[in-house]
Formats: sequence, structure tokens, C-alpha cells
Amino acid sequence: MSESKQKSNEILKQGTILASASIIVRIIGMLYQIPLNNILSGKAMGLYSIAFQIYSIALIISSYGLPLAVSKLVAAKKVKGEYNNVFKIFKSALLFALISGGIVSIIIYLKAETFAGMMKFPEAAMPLRVLAPTILTVALLGVIRGFFQGQNTMIPTAISQLFEQVINAIVSIVAAVWMLKICQNPAEKDAYGASGSTIGTFSGAVTALIIMVLIYIVNRPVFEKQKRRDRHPVEDTKVVYKMLLVTVLPVILSQLVYQVSGILDTTLFGTIMEGHGMPEAERTEMVGVYGRMYTLLLSVPLGIATAMGTSIIPSVVASFSSGDIATTKYKVKTVVKFNMLIAIPCAMGYTVLGEAISNTLFINKFALNHMAGKMLLFGAIALVFYALSTVTSGVLQALNQMRLPMIHSAISLGIHVVIVACLLKYTDLGIMALIVGNVTFPLVVCILNWRSVGHHLDYDQEVKTTFGVPFVASIIMGCVCVIVYQAIFRGMHLLGVRSFFVDNALATLLSICIGGVVYFAALLKLNGVSEEELLDMPLGRTMYTWAKKFHLFS
Repeated sequence: MSESKQKSNEILKQGTILASASIIVRIIGMLYQIPLNNILSGKAMGLYSIAFQIYSIALIISSYGLPLAVSKLVAAKKVKGEYNNVFKIFKSALLFALISGGIVSIIIYLKAETFAGMMKFPEAAMPLRVLAPTILTVALLGVIRGFFQGQNTMIPTAISQLFEQVINAIVSIVAAVWMLKICQNPAEKDAYGASGSTIGTFSGAVTALIIMVLIYIVNRPVFEKQKRRDRHPVEDTKVVYKMLLVTVLPVILSQLVYQVSGILDTTLFGTIMEGHGMPEAERTEMVGVYGRMYTLLLSVPLGIATAMGTSIIPSVVASFSSGDIATTKYKVKTVVKFNMLIAIPCAMGYTVLGEAISNTLFINKFALNHMAGKMLLFGAIALVFYALSTVTSGVLQALNQMRLPMIHSAISLGIHVVIVACLLKYTDLGIMALIVGNVTFPLVVCILNWRSVGHHLDYDQEVKTTFGVPFVASIIMGCVCVIVYQAIFRGMHLLGVRSFFVDNALATLLSICIGGVVYFAALLKLNGVSEEELLDMPLGRTMYTWAKKFHLFS
């Protein structure tokens, strides 16, 4: 095996560790929404979604770029053996996180009513205030995660993410029930319920921080040994903070644009629909479906793209810094293709089975599931564009083109705001206008990112097996999913099973399983993945054995 392929396999290995954890985390996050959404009203779901949007903006401003910046800088110093500078960066970043996270947490806590009122949803102030301390916790957590990612190991991050989400799930449900019980004013029940869910977010973050600190303490003797062997000069503190700021600011601004798009969407929707005479309760409920059902479902497969985008940065930095352009290109090609092999069929699955999946997961929200299914029918394609834009942004950042993702996101935001505002004001699309914007925003970003990657890396992505074959295989899969779903659903009814939930859940589960097998078979029969590529992928040997057994290779 060539060196470039070995290094690429290491990316897939580390990326898959993080991606697997991210998927499990998002599945847990989706599953605990089932009882939680049955406990909370549609309005409470909306209040949580709105508070979380403001919290996400605050998180980005205070610390979002720190994990990426720390991992990038640590990777660059580690490859040169500058271990003392690695820990100089780590300690400086911790202090930076403590100050920035602390200040933003205090501001959000004191000004929660102001921020919620600006979005035309004043009741979101209470859950937002509960979220405020989480900002400082996540800031410190992100630095430690970035430190280990820069060491080219994703295992500590993966472990902490799993514990974080488990605690989040348990506490969110328990706290939501508790907050609803202690609420004395019926008019405040929705705000209390949403606040209970946000207590879970804080508890999960604290748990993850404790775990990361313990992992660091266990590994500290190894780190101290590395520092003693290092004879390189230690960077000046001012130089380290300058490196952090130069790396962090473009990432913050880039991601800020992403989050601002959500804030602007919600604000535009609230303001314009208020002008059209839509009641606040109805507006909040629709925002809840968009944020807590549509976006939540998309986040599960998007965890793969996020994990791959995170894992590729330290490795590409090392290859690019050493002048190994061939290996850099191979890594980019491998990660992009792996992402598309997953994102495209997931988007197709949501397109054809969106409402069925919503009816399975959100049992007591039948009236809202039709709306969620409609959002997925027209908006699932955003999954592909977000996956591409996330990975290509990570590549550009690894190539030291930190400003480009920010510029591209800003350009896309300008187009996005015009489209969404016009659709809300001059059409009857309502909440579906946000779906259109959610598709066009990442589309513009990934187009601009691709142009820049091609220019700075002299890189052309292979199209046929990366995009074409997975798309055709996904169409075949989608047709099979619809046929299987209808056959099982109607068959159960004919057999006398009169429970819609049982019929729908069984039909959905089996159609997804059969559809997945059909996609895998079609992908191999259409030569979308070679035998060598399959062996290089996570769980590749197992899939290769089954493929050989059933003669799936052409």
C-alpha cells in the first residue's frame, strides 16, 4: 500500500471513530426527543429552538473556533517535534477560553430578555438564561478536545461526546418533567418546560469536561516526557495569542455567518408573519417543527460530514506543510467520496420516507409530522450541500486559506436573506420559505468552496463515482423503499393490525433496512466503489466478504 493511501486510511479511521460517535450521539439526541417532544408542547419546542439559536451564536463568538485552531496549531508544532510549544498553545487557549467564555456567559445571562425580545419571542428568555453557563463550560471543553485532535487521536473526543449526550438525554427528560411540575403559572409552562430541556444541555457539557480533564490527567506523564525531550525554543506568549487569534477569527466569522442565517430566518419569519397576522403561538410552533424535527433529523447523517471535516484538518496540515501535495489531494478525494457515499442516500431516504420517519419518532405530534415530512421532502437535499460545504471548508482551513470559508459564507448569506425575505413577504410559502433558504445557502457555499479548493490545490474531484453512481443507486434505493413501505403498511392492515403506529413503525424500519442493502448492492454493481476502495473503508473487510459472497462486484 502506498504512503498516501496509508495516511488516507488513517484519516478514515480517525474520522470514522469521531463520525461513529457523532452518529450515536445524534441518534441518542433524536431518540430522547421522542419522550421529550411528547412531554413538551409544540410551543415549548419552539422556545427551546429559539433559545438554542441565540446560545449557538454566543458559543461561536466566545469559543467556536478554538477546537479547530488548537488542533491545527498543535498538529503543526507536533509534526516538528516542538512539544513545549504544543503545551504553550494549549495553556494559552485555556486562558483565552476562560476569559471569552466567562464574559459571554455573563452577558447572555444578564441580557436574556433583550436578545429573546429582539427575535420577537420574549418567552425564550428563561431557557436562554439557563443555557448561559454552558457557554463557559463548552469553551473549556473545546480547547481540550482540540488538543487531543491535534495529537491525531479522536478517541477522547468521541468518548466525551457519548457521555455528554447520554447525560443530556437523561437530565433533559427528568428536568423537563420537574420544571413543569413546579410551575405555578399555566401561562409560563411552555417556558418552564423548555428550560428543563436546557438543563440537560448544561449537565452533559459539564460531564464531558470532567471526562476530558480525567483523560488528560491519565496521559500527562507521556506529555511531560515529550516536553523533557524537546530542545526547541519556546514561542513568546504574544506570538502564541496572535497565532490563536489569526486562526480563530476567520473560523468564528465563518461559522457565525452559518448561525446568523438561522437567527435571521427565525427573525424574518417572526416579523413578517406577525405582519401577516399569524398568531405568536402558531409561529412558535412552526419554528419548533423546523428546528426540533426537520433540522434534528438532518443532523444525524450530518454528524459524519462534521466529524470528517474535523478529522481531516490536522492530517492535511501535516501533509501540506511538508510539501506532499499528492498525499494531500488523495486525502481530500477520499474524504469527499466517503461523505457523498453516505450523504446522498440519506438525503434520498429522508425525501421518500420523511413523514413516515417523523410519525415513528414523534408519536404524539401527528398533526405536526405532516409539516415535518413536507419539509424533508423538499429540503432533504440540503444534507448533501451541507456535507460538501463542511468538508471543503475544513480543507481550505487546513490549506491556510482561513478567510475564504468566511467570505463564501458571507456572500451566500446575502443571497440567502434576499431569497427568504422575498419568499416570506410575497408568497404563501410560510415556513417552507426557510426550507428553500436552507437548501440554497449551503449550495452557494460549496460551489464557491470547490472553486477555491481547485485553485489553491490544483484539484479536480472525480465526478462519476463520487456523485453520479451514488445518486443513481440512491434513486433505485428510494423506489424500493417506497414499494416496501407501502407493501408492509397495507399488508399489516389487511392482516387486521389496526394500530397506525405499529403499521407505520414496522414498515418504516424494514423499508430502511432493505433500502440500505439495495443501495449497497447497486453501488457495487454500478462500479461506484472498487474492491480496493471498499477494503480501505471502515468495516471494509466485513462488507467486502459479503459482497464477494453475493457476487456484487461487476
